[in-house]
Formats: sequence, structure tokens, C-alpha cells
Amino acid sequence: MSDKMTKKYGIIGCGMMGHEHVANLNLLDGAEVGGVYDPVPELAQSCSEKSGGAAVYDSIKDIASADLDALVIVSPNFRHVENLEEITRYSGAPILCEKPLYTHPDQEARLDDMVAGHPSPIWVAMEYRYMPPVQAFLDARETIGGIKMLTIREHRFPFLPKIGDWNRFNKNSGGTLVEKCCHFFDLMRLILDAEPIRVSASADQITNHLDEYYDGERSDIWDGGYALFDFDNGARAMLELCMFADGTMWNEEITAVGPNGKIETRIPGPQRFWPPDLGDAPHAELTLYPRRPKRPQTRQVEVDEDLIAAGDHHGSTFFQHKKFLDVVNGKGHVEVTIEDGKRAVKMGLAAQKASIEKTVVEIDF
Repeated sequence: MSDKMTKKYGIIGCGMMGHEHVANLNLLDGAEVGGVYDPVPELAQSCSEKSGGAAVYDSIKDIASADLDALVIVSPNFRHVENLEEITRYSGAPILCEKPLYTHPDQEARLDDMVAGHPSPIWVAMEYRYMPPVQAFLDARETIGGIKMLTIREHRFPFLPKIGDWNRFNKNSGGTLVEKCCHFFDLMRLILDAEPIRVSASADQITNHLDEYYDGERSDIWDGGYALFDFDNGARAMLELCMFADGTMWNEEITAVGPNGKIETRIPGPQRFWPPDLGDAPHAELTLYPRRPKRPQTRQVEVDEDLIAAGDHHGSTFFQHKKFLDVVNGKGHVEVTIEDGKRAVKMGLAAQKASIEKTVVEIDF
């Protein structure tokens, strides 16, 4: 790694989320995109153009061997582990790897072997932690005297189309409660500062994808359900997911209740999906509900418009990269570790097992 002031990043995977990473790195002082790779040449070229002319590489080996200061993995879920393994054969640079960290239990041992031999930090991308309304929610926790019940509700649009339709199949995505919901299971652990010990769940393919076939194979991805966790500090947490709620105002609503009151944040979906004839898109909100005296207090949580325009995650990708850049520069620390990434996946896998087997699943990390 060089000691130059501006750090050069390599982007592996140039689809929608790859473009979001490029857009946010373009806004970050001290960082720039120096190289891109995607097996689809047109996608790589479009990311290069978005970055202002980053070099386009022909393989992961080539980009990992280049003079770059950090690498960002934004490939399809089922490629993450193999991409990590190949990168670490040719590069010792810090890595930011998109969620989910892996998709099948058999991959965990491979991850452990890879991490043990890598000399630099690896950060798992859990953007939802860094949304300003989530940060405001975290800051307000102390006002309610400890959280006893936590509910995360995501009501949103269906899965977006992906190259090769990979996200229509559990074998590629890890399953909806891994692919989509590991973000929320990570948030549960962060918000409660505790570990899950058991889960019950009910989820399925409810409305979407029922008649979708790709190359003669029927889509098996789920589009809604519930997962209920017990935590080792006595708290309970529930996820409610619905991916056919396109007409909603709030994509995510997070509610915590404790002995002294309740806090709630409401987060709108991506601004680009808001109907222009309805006027300006809504801002996120945070409400405090003290028990005594009952005095609900609501405030908007605004995000810089440049950050809103740089992606679908309310500026969180920028704030995540800002902290990761500190790590690349040898300062700060990894806030979302390999272990955090593994535990979020294990929670998703356990919830899927509980739903399929109609049973309660004990969780042991």
C-alpha cells in the first residue's frame, strides 16, 4: 500500500450497488476509484465513466494485483467468498465486502481460513447502521431506560432485476432472510447490544414470483414473513418483512420500547421511486414517546441532497466509506467485523430453518 494522501479503490462488481459505491467515493475527500472489474464489460465501462476514468481490469487477479489501496466487493452474493479468496491470494490491501458475507454454512470454514492469512482489515458492508435516522435512533436509546421490545418493519417494493436474475433463487442469494434481512439482524444485535439465543419464524413466497420462470426453473425466493428472536439480555426483537408494499410511504420503521417510553424512526424508500406528482419526497422522522408525561416529540432527520442523490440508502454508504477510509489510512477500527457479518448470516439461516421446519431454532454462535 502506498502512503499517498488520496487512496485508490478497486471496485469488483459494477451493477447498481457498484455504481452507488462509486458515486459515494466520488464525494469523499481523500479517496478515488482507481480501477473497476466486472465480467460484463459494459457494466465495468459504465462504472469507469462514472468514476471519471478509472482503469478497467480484465480479471479479479488483475485488479487485485494492481497498485490500489483498498478493494470493494460488490459482486452477487454467491460470489463473495470466492472473490475474497481470490483477492487475498494477490493482495494484502484492506477490503470492504458487501453483505451477506456468505450464503451457505459450508462457506464459513473457508472464510475463517482466508481471514487468518490476510494481513489487513476486512470490513463487512452493513449500510443500514450508518443511515442518519438509524444513528439518531441509536443516540436516543438511553431516554427509554433500556430496550425490552424491538420491532423492525420493512415494507417495500419487490426485488429489483439483476444480471442473470441471480436474486430469484435461494441457491444464489442465500434466501431472502439472509440476502435482504441480514442488515436488520445486524441492527438488532447493534441496537440491543446483545446476542440472539433462539428464533421462531413464518415466511414464504406469498405474492411475488409465483409464476416466474428463468431458463425453465421456477423462482423460489420469498417475499414476506416474520421472524421473532429472544436475546440473551431478556429482550425480544421481531422483523416484519413485506416486499409487495410498493405504495407505502415508509420503507423502514424501527420501534423500541423500554420501561420509560418508546422511540421510533420512520425511513422513506429511495427518492427515485417517489411519484413526482406527489411533490417532494418525505424526510425520515424520529419520534420520542415518554410514558410520563405523555408528550410525543417528532423531528425530521434530514440528509444532504448530494448524499441522497448518490444512492438508495440515505447517505449511509458515504458515512460507511468515510469510516472505512480511516481504516485504510491506518486510523480508527473496523466497526463491522467478519464476526459481525457471520452472525447476521447465521441469524438469517436460523430464521429460514425455523420457518421451513415450523419449529423454534436455538442459536449458538
